[in-house]
Amino acid sequence: MIPRFELDDGYAISRIIKGGWHLAGDHGAIDPDQARADMARFVEAGITTFDCADIYTGVEELIGSFRAAYPSLARGTQVHTKFVPDLSDLASVDRRYVETIIDRSLERLRMERLDLVQFHWWDFGVPRYVETALELARLCRAGKIARIAVTNFDTPHLAALIEAGVPILAHQLQYSLVDERPAASMLDFCRAHRIGLLCYGTVAGGFLSDRWLGEPEPAWAPANRSLVKYKLIIDDFGGWALFQELLGTLAQIARKHATDIASVATRAVLDRPQVAAAIVGATNTLHLAAHAGVAALRLDEGDRDAIAAITARRRGPAGDVYALERDRTGRHGQIMKYELNSVPGSPQPATAAAPASAG
Repeated sequence: MIPRFELDDGYAISRIIKGGWHLAGDHGAIDPDQARADMARFVEAGITTFDCADIYTGVEELIGSFRAAYPSLARGTQVHTKFVPDLSDLASVDRRYVETIIDRSLERLRMERLDLVQFHWWDFGVPRYVETALELARLCRAGKIARIAVTNFDTPHLAALIEAGVPILAHQLQYSLVDERPAASMLDFCRAHRIGLLCYGTVAGGFLSDRWLGEPEPAWAPANRSLVKYKLIIDDFGGWALFQELLGTLAQIARKHATDIASVATRAVLDRPQVAAAIVGATNTLHLAAHAGVAALRLDEGDRDAIAAITARRRGPAGDVYALERDRTGRHGQIMKYELNSVPGSPQPATAAAPASAG
């Protein structure tokens, strides 16, 4: 059984969430029929919570078509989407803009009310994020949204939303053994305000896996932006040599528990304070058994001490949640795509469609 976490009164999610970014086409062609069948297998395995976004090309529609094709299974699912206005639109986001995007998500997902909407704001230098979040809160009261969350907020700006009275239930952020930025200040803040963490990047785009144990540092250009993104994190963590030490330690722990490196890495994050769930990216069911097996895995004190002995030697990444990625001229920010949404009826952005985060 996949354990569940009660995120809100009467609202429980699976502690393993099926991520939707990998279904947006940036990782290869997607067969819609197979994708829907795979969703059904995830639900049958107890992974009932899906993550998607308005900017993940075609994913909301795909989940909506799954809901229509498998109505009995769909009744037991929870769908978390995102509201991500384009960078160029931030200064002009208003009530009409917010409601139009939310209505579009409702139509795509074939839902009467969205279970959870995760709000992202590209540039806090554009001071409309509080007003925009309050518009989402208004749509909660109107019955179009059941719950509000954020994604990739730093601590001061999340605090501003709380102070404004926005009911934030969860925060989707990047958290892994090689990226512990949430521990700087976000964990304490979320604990104080009873905000659950929905963690992506727990296996660093696949780098925290048996596939990379003992491998030389990749000299090739990574195949997709996910690998680019997490290779930069590994560089900040301490470089390839320290990363290989971490993989070696995780491999020893995995052998001890008859599992794999990715499962150990995911379990280690799930055991962290305030973590409600881990989001796993999956284009198919190849690793479904391993995902399900994370639930039964129990790390002991010796395992945790062995991991800490490596991670204590980290150099970074430093700073608050998503601070590096917000620097659009920096190594991390340069790989982001900021114009992936558009209000229905407006011109499509010139940027090629692709996901903006691993969430």
